[in-house]
Amino acid sequence: MTAEYWLGRCRKRAGRNIGAASLPGTTSPIEISSQERTTVKKSYLAIATSLMLISSLSLPAQTKRPLAVDDFASIVESHSPRLSPDGKWIVYSVSSIDLKEDKKDSNLWMASWDGTQSIQLTFSPKSSESTPGWSPDGRYIAFLSGREDEHDSDQLWLMNRLGGEAQKITDFAGGVEDYVFSPDGKQLALVIHDPDPDQTGKDEKKKTPHPIVVNRYTFKSDSSGYRDNRRRHIYLFDLHSRKSEALTSGDFDEESPSWSPDGKQVSFVSKRGSDPDRSTDWNVYVMEARPGSTQRQLTTFEGADSAPDGDRPVWSPDGKRIAYVQGGDPKLIYYAVRNLAVIPADGGAARIVTATTDRTIEDPHWSADGSSIYFLVRDDRTVQLASIPAAGGTARRVADGRHVVNTFDVVGGRMAVAMSTPSLPAEIFVTDGASFRRISHHNDAFLSGIDLAPVEEISFKSKDGTSVNGFLVKPVGYRQGTKVPTILRIHGGPVLQFGNDFSFEWQLLAANGYAVVAANPRGSTGRGEMYSRAIYADWGQKDVQDVLAAVDYAVERGIADPERLGIGGWSYGGMLTNYTIATDTRFKAATSGASMANILAGYGTDQYVMEYDYELGPPWEHPDVWMKLSFPF
Repeated sequence: MTAEYWLGRCRKRAGRNIGAASLPGTTSPIEISSQERTTVKKSYLAIATSLMLISSLSLPAQTKRPLAVDDFASIVESHSPRLSPDGKWIVYSVSSIDLKEDKKDSNLWMASWDGTQSIQLTFSPKSSESTPGWSPDGRYIAFLSGREDEHDSDQLWLMNRLGGEAQKITDFAGGVEDYVFSPDGKQLALVIHDPDPDQTGKDEKKKTPHPIVVNRYTFKSDSSGYRDNRRRHIYLFDLHSRKSEALTSGDFDEESPSWSPDGKQVSFVSKRGSDPDRSTDWNVYVMEARPGSTQRQLTTFEGADSAPDGDRPVWSPDGKRIAYVQGGDPKLIYYAVRNLAVIPADGGAARIVTATTDRTIEDPHWSADGSSIYFLVRDDRTVQLASIPAAGGTARRVADGRHVVNTFDVVGGRMAVAMSTPSLPAEIFVTDGASFRRISHHNDAFLSGIDLAPVEEISFKSKDGTSVNGFLVKPVGYRQGTKVPTILRIHGGPVLQFGNDFSFEWQLLAANGYAVVAANPRGSTGRGEMYSRAIYADWGQKDVQDVLAAVDYAVERGIADPERLGIGGWSYGGMLTNYTIATDTRFKAATSGASMANILAGYGTDQYVMEYDYELGPPWEHPDVWMKLSFPF
C-alpha cells in the first residue's frame, strides 16, 4: 500500500477522533483529554511524515525546466470557435509552428460542450484549414483551405460532421476570402478576390510577368505587397448546382457579408466614392440576394463603419435592425474609440449603444431574443466578453477575470471563446453566462514540464503624474532583493496594448535570467480615447516619459539593475525605442524592429500615406512637425 493511502487513513482517523471531540455541541466517539489528543495527533503526524519521507526516497520528484528557444514550436494556439446550431459542439482551429517547413500550420478540431470529447478533424501537413463554420442544419462543417489548389488560394470545403473525406466545393482563380451560409443552407455569400492576370496553371509554361504598374494612392500593403486594381466582391453560390453569380462589382472592395434572417437580403461593407484610397469612409450596404438588385447604402457616418478590422454587421433575430461597429472621428484614425451602433434595416438614423463606455468595441453578436448584444471590449490590459441591452444602458462583463478573449461565438444562451492568460496560450472556453469553463487542453502536457515565471500587473506614475499601467516579470527562480538585468519591451501600434495573455517572448527572457518590464504608455488602447490620442502628432514625448517611468519603477523596487538595462520593440514599438534611446542614455542595448528614425523618409515609401496626411499633414505643408518627429535621426 502506498504512503498516500496510509496518510489518508491517518488524516481520516485523526479528524474523526480528535476533530469530533473538539466540536462544540457534539458527542465525541472517544472522550480523551487535551494532552491525550495532542499525543495522538503527534503520533499520527509522525507516522504520516515517515511514510511520506519513504515515498519521496523511492519515487523521483518531477522537476520542471526553464523555457528554451526551440519550445516555440511546442506552443499551439486555439482560435475561431464556432458553436453548432444546437449548441452541443464547438469546432475551432488549432495553429502550430512547423520548424522543418518554416511555416505556420492550422488544423480543425471539434469538442463537445461538456468537454468530455475532443476530436481532430483535419491532418493536412502541407496546407492549413481555417475559418471553420457550420451549415444551418448542423450536418456539415465548412472551412477554407488552399489544399489541392494549383495556386494555393483558399477555397471553400465541406465535411460531414459524422466523418468522411472533406469535399472541395469552389474553384475560384482568385480564391475565397470569406463565406456565410444563407439561413436555409442552400446558398452562400462568398467574398471572392479578382484573379491575378499573371497566374498560370501548373501545366502551362510560365509567362513573363507583366510590369508592376501602380496608379493607386495607397500603393502597397503589408503581406500583400504592391497593390494593383484587383478587387474583392460578393458572389452568390448555389450549393446544389455549385454555380455562382456576382452580386456586386465595380472599382472598389466589398467584405463582411451577412444574411437577413428570412434569407431575402444580404448586407455587406464597402468603401466607395471618387477615390476610396483617400478615405476611411466604409459604410454598410444592403441588397436583395439576387444579381442585379439595387444596392442601398445604409450608414452615412463619414468614418469607418464595420471596417477595416472586418467586424461583420449582424442582423437582429427579427430582421428589423443591424448592429455594427462605428468608428470615431476620421481625423483621429486609429486613436479614436470604436462604438457599437444599431440602425434600422430599412434605413434611418443610427443609434450609438455604447456612447458612455469609452472603450473600443469589436465583433457584435445578437442574443437569441434580440434584447441584448454581445461584443468584445478592450479594457486596461484585458479583452473582455461583455453585453449591453440593445436599447442602450450599462455594459456588463459576461464573466470576471484578467484575461484576453481573442474570438467568440454565441448560440442561444451558450458562448464559446478563445481565451488566453499570462500562464496559458489561447485555449477554448465555454460559458452559459456564469463563469468560463475550459474544454481544450492542447498545451497542458507541454506546460506541465515548464517552469513559467509569474506575470505581475503594475501601476506607476509618469513624470507629469499620469497613472500608467503595465506588467513586470521576474526571472525564473528570482531571489528577493537581487538586482537583475532587465529588458523594457514596447508594443507596436501605437494604439495597441500589452494584455493578460501568454507571451512566449517574456517567458523566454525570464527563463534566461532577465526581468521584463512592459508598459502601456499614452497612445495605447484600453484606457479611453483621451489616453490614446494624447500622443496625436506628438510622438516620442509623453510616451517616452511613460516607458521610462516603468523602468524607474522596477529599479526602485530593487529588481532592475540600473547598470544592465535593455530596450526593444517592433513597428511603433521600434520607433518608440528610437525615441527613448535618443532621449535617455541609460540603456546598454536596444533592438528596433520594422521601424524608422527619420519620419520624413517614411512619407511615400510605406503604406501609411493616408494616415500621415490625417495626423501630420503633407510634409511640404508642415515641415516643422515632420522634422520635430524625426529627432532620433
